[in-house]
Amino acid sequence: MPELPDVEGERRRFAALAAGRRVRRVTADPTFLRNARPGDLDRALRGRRLGEPGRWGKWLLCPADGPLLLLHFGMTGGLVAGGAPSPYDRLVLELEGGELRVRDVRKLGGAWLARDDEEARELLRGLGPDALQVDLGTFLERLAGRRGGAKAVLLDQGFVAGIGNLLADEILWRARIHPRAPIPGLDDRARARLHRAMLGVLRTSVARIGRPPPAGWLLSVRGEPGARCPRCRTPLARIAAAGRTTYLCPACQPPAGAPAGPGPGISGRRAAAPPTTRAARA
Repeated sequence: MPELPDVEGERRRFAALAAGRRVRRVTADPTFLRNARPGDLDRALRGRRLGEPGRWGKWLLCPADGPLLLLHFGMTGGLVAGGAPSPYDRLVLELEGGELRVRDVRKLGGAWLARDDEEARELLRGLGPDALQVDLGTFLERLAGRRGGAKAVLLDQGFVAGIGNLLADEILWRARIHPRAPIPGLDDRARARLHRAMLGVLRTSVARIGRPPPAGWLLSVRGEPGARCPRCRTPLARIAAAGRTTYLCPACQPPAGAPAGPGPGISGRRAAAPPTTRAARA
């Protein structure tokens, strides 16, 4: 499932290829367009100039002098410019100077039409704030009263928008929090650590769009046979958490109530104690 950094990459691609151009025609797969008919979308956008796109979590917002096109790429979707058409092109924007297509093999994404900003906000009203923009105070306020496990909360787009399965594993590993750890059992230091890890992972991921995870990240070894924790060299464990395949370090992320093993640091030196108040950034 595309996550916040992936959609930020699509936002930048849309900005470079479509922003400022006038729409000549729009065609769409009627089953991909979720709240309007293809003819309605064409009439709403034809002749209008596309503006600078925005992003809210995993959603791409494309304004067009009033109406907005909202895109969610699902598991296999993305923007394509140039090249031969494909049977998997679900939406085609014919623009001055070229075409931009939404290609989605499994058709798990979709497109929505909003007549104005207010209607766009109504369509997205179930989303929490964009995960990359959440300050500590807002994060702690939204976390208060939450129940369930840590990973389930991170994946809840109504809590914060943009985090998916892979980044949730990375964030929890960096924060030294077990994916199933009950949120009510996390103390203030753990909650602040979780926020710092979230912002650190997202900022680094956005800065590295299109590149593999850095060495020393959990994601750099996640899923590999015999993978070991990059921090303490303990063999990684694979469990189900929040209904998703989850990787963790049993030593760095013990179950709630069990002490974390110190283990060697990322550099291979012995760590005096698990980090608690410093941000975990690559």
